[in-house]
Amino acid sequence: MQEVTFIDMFSGAGLFSEGAVRAGMRPVLAIDLAKEAVASYNRNVAPVGLVGSVLDPRELPTAMVLLAGPPCQGFSTLGRQDPRDERNSLALAVPNWAERCNAKVVVIENVPPFLRSHHWVQLAEALIDCGYEVDAWELEAAEHGTPQLRCRSFTIATRIGTILKPVAQALAPTAGTVIGSPIPADDSMHSWPIPTGIAAERIALIPSRGDKRDVMRLAPHLCPPSWARVGCQATDVWGRVDPDKPANTLRCTFQNPSKGRYLHPTENRTLSLREGARLQGVPDDWVFVGKPYPVARQIGNGVPIPLATAVMRSVVDAIRRAEAPLLEAA
Repeated sequence: MQEVTFIDMFSGAGLFSEGAVRAGMRPVLAIDLAKEAVASYNRNVAPVGLVGSVLDPRELPTAMVLLAGPPCQGFSTLGRQDPRDERNSLALAVPNWAERCNAKVVVIENVPPFLRSHHWVQLAEALIDCGYEVDAWELEAAEHGTPQLRCRSFTIATRIGTILKPVAQALAPTAGTVIGSPIPADDSMHSWPIPTGIAAERIALIPSRGDKRDVMRLAPHLCPPSWARVGCQATDVWGRVDPDKPANTLRCTFQNPSKGRYLHPTENRTLSLREGARLQGVPDDWVFVGKPYPVARQIGNGVPIPLATAVMRSVVDAIRRAEAPLLEAA
């Protein structure tokens, strides 16, 4: 059977690509603006990554599948959801790339609100004008083997007929199971910022599965006035990961306890880079390139590998079904 090749636009560190590789595909090009992310891609996935913009003129290799994970900040409910964000329009470069690389399938990953934006409508219309049938899925990563609650959208454009939506699987491993597995002492990614001062005092007071509400109750003098004004909102900040459930959505700022439920279940610290990577399904033999914050961004921006694998297996299955009549005729 024909080898299934793919290109990855906005590739980041390559988590989406790794899912495609596990599904039996081979990358021929990946591109991203972040040089550290591209270095991580080349180190851990395949040496085909380039630093650059998807808007730059360049020759493209042919590829059966085109992947794209355009910036989501303008659509995410965790951000400002600014329709004027210049990054929003980058998704509209995808149809042009699809035509130029002669892709039979295009898979675009983003946050669910992307599907309800006018940019998505423009994108879908452009893909249809290029001869694709367009479908859209919303999938929960925890239903596809990821120890994390993370709902993502996938826009599927196809010239080979219907691609079946992946069926939800059994419950994912718990966060505690994944985090609690031993990590070698010499793992350079098993690192975290050492808390000091008020931050250290707050963390020490937070019990298992607790959060900032426990600090407010036990030590009001350690709490800024803004916490009282916010009231019952943002209760997950300064929170410990519940070891018996999938973790909350991992953001790029997961090593900052003020950004979510990112404290270790039992130790007085945030998650390490390695623990965050594990919650994204990244194997321990991956080593990301860069200083801690760029590495945390590479991890938090990625598509969970188990979810990406489930999606790309559906794509490969559809390609094989489309090839079967041709093989029989030959």
